[in-house]
Parts: sequence; structure tokens; C-alpha cells
Amino acid sequence: MEIDKTADPAEKVRAFLVSSGCDAVITRVEETIFTVDDASRTIGAPPPKILKSMLFFIDDRCWALALMSGANKVHDKKVKRALGAQKVRMGTAEAIMEFSGFAPGGVPPVGYPEQPTTLLDADLFRHDVVWSAAGTDHDFFPITPDELLRITGGVKADIKK
Repeated sequence: MEIDKTADPAEKVRAFLVSSGCDAVITRVEETIFTVDDASRTIGAPPPKILKSMLFFIDDRCWALALMSGANKVHDKKVKRALGAQKVRMGTAEAIMEFSGFAPGGVPPVGYPEQPTTLLDADLFRHDVVWSAAGTDHDFFPITPDELLRITGGVKADIKK
């Protein structure tokens, strides 16, 4: 599916969800969900059920997405190993925005011009539902880890510290 990088960020996510047959509903709130703690307070879900979506630049040539439980930190070396990469570095806010049209605090698991290679940390699968940003730091949606795996075309991996 072709997604316009200049479109409204939450609308890009919504369009992807619909096109992938996912019935997750995006909610918009006044409060920010910029951090895991913000999201936990606003949504009313504990930090482990808040999804962190982090973009990494791989071998200076392509993007990969790491999806983590909000209670965990990503282990760069495990990401490197899982991707068979030589070099892995977290994307800067500017580079992420240029690539995706999404700003930190609202980076979603889907809605990209082209879905990056996606790794889902195994800990996510301990939860029945996780809560994800939907393109902004005011939009979010609930989704099961299995559905997240399906719509991202991702791979389950141990990538936490």
C-alpha cells in the first residue's frame, strides 16, 4: 500500500490498519502520550503494556523497527544479531521524521511508506493487549501482539536488555 508521508500521521496509521484488515480503533486524547509514563497515565495501562516503537538505521542503508514492552530497554547488540547487521544505530528525530513523517513520541508500528524490517520483542507476547502510538503523541490504539506480528510482517525476537 502506498502511503503519503505528508498526510496526517494518525490518518496514515488508520489507513494502514484498514487496508490490513485490522479492526483496531484509534483514540485521540488531549493529554500527551509522549513517554511510556505519560501513556500509562493517560491510557490507564501499566508500562509493560505500552508499546515502544523505535527506529534504527541499519548498516547505513536501511531502517528497522524494534517493538518493545514499555518496561524494557532495547539491546542494540541483540538487534544487530537478529538482523545479521554490522552496524545499528538509533535514528535521530530529524532522520526518523524525514523517513517516515512521524515524530518521536508518536512513532507507530505501521503506516510507513514501506514497512521497515520489524522485530517484536518476545516479552510483548506475555500480554493480551498492548497500547500503541498511532502517529502522534495524542493518538493511540490497542492491539494484540499476534495481530501486531501479522500486520507488520515482523519477527518475534529476544531484543531486550
